[in-house]
Amino acid sequence: MTIYIKNMVCNRCILVVRQEIEKLDFAIQTIKLGEVTLLDELDSEKLGKIADVLEPLGFELIDDKKSQLIERIKTIVIKWVREQDGEHTVNLSDVLAGELHHDYNYLSNLFSEVEGVTIEKYHIAQKIELVKELLVYDELSLSEIADQLGYSSVAYLSNQFKKVTGLTPSHFKQIKEDKRKPLDEV
Repeated sequence: MTIYIKNMVCNRCILVVRQEIEKLDFAIQTIKLGEVTLLDELDSEKLGKIADVLEPLGFELIDDKKSQLIERIKTIVIKWVREQDGEHTVNLSDVLAGELHHDYNYLSNLFSEVEGVTIEKYHIAQKIELVKELLVYDELSLSEIADQLGYSSVAYLSNQFKKVTGLTPSHFKQIKEDKRKPLDEV
């Protein structure tokens, strides 16, 4: 049985969800962002137990198909941004349509309707959060960050960063305290 979980946005989330479900003595077949496949069949009581242990940790079980699809879109976008190394050879829209087996226009309209923001704006927000993270780490130059995230130039990255945050990357770097958001709040 597969259950879908909202707010699983990183590998630590996978680790925490795995630990909590295993504490309840359920056998996990596979686990990935937003999705856990169990070897056990679950009735509403068992699902309730899982929900009870996950909700205080910021996770939420998703039961309707549209919400599951929205979470899968978010998971793919986050993975796309985080695993990017330079430019992708295919478009995000093609990846979403291919992995989710739906027309991109349908996915885009559904996402905008439910989330109140386009997939493209969500994608940009995720990229800017990663830029913030990389700026805080202070291991890469802005030019290296732009290259890593597939920006055509440092100027384009800086303009987009300022448009989203209201700050230039260098100003952000100076005042970095409390300027980052958890991925599930982006």
